[in-house]
Amino acid sequence: MVDYSIINKETWSRKNTFDYFKEFELPFFNITANVDVTNLKQRCAEDDSSYFLASLFFAMKAANDIPEFKIRIHGDEIIQYNEVRVGSTIQYDDHSFGFCYFPYIESLEEFLVAGDELLKKVMAEKSFAPKDGSDDLLHFSVIPWLHFNGFKHARRIGMEDSIPKIVFGKYEMHENKLLMPVNVEVHHALADGYHVGQFFEKFQGYMM
Repeated sequence: MVDYSIINKETWSRKNTFDYFKEFELPFFNITANVDVTNLKQRCAEDDSSYFLASLFFAMKAANDIPEFKIRIHGDEIIQYNEVRVGSTIQYDDHSFGFCYFPYIESLEEFLVAGDELLKKVMAEKSFAPKDGSDDLLHFSVIPWLHFNGFKHARRIGMEDSIPKIVFGKYEMHENKLLMPVNVEVHHALADGYHVGQFFEKFQGYMM
């Protein structure tokens, strides 16, 4: 059972912003910034654990700290989930891709175990499964071949979509630090630059 509450728009502090941006044909904005993953890479190497799953965990943890990353538009209602999960693209050995859905787990160690089992299952099934029927999610993609400085998502115009989208790029060494580009896209009726800035701050803090 997914826990959520309905936001009273009339008393909501974002009412005016929501009413303005909800009418936009493309009400999304995105920001790309580098995060320092030096310590995380070292920890994963020492523990022989998955850097992909660890970075996914800390990004999920950071997003769950920010209420605006858990708000969704459902027709005429605005809801806020108690917690959100992760749906991420997964590449297969033939360079095609599918999707894997990871539960919200508060413990890194438990998430790594559960995530590894899920990845093995999805790799074996090699399914596409672009949706699992709910939006208590964060959409993740990984572009490990490029240290990008911007990103634009494919979209269906007119389709109701208020799920934040996060993309990890290729990490590179800069001045003795491993820096990974991260792109975050949100619905502007639900979140602003301040909230995206909070995400980057918390994400970076968890990985140090």
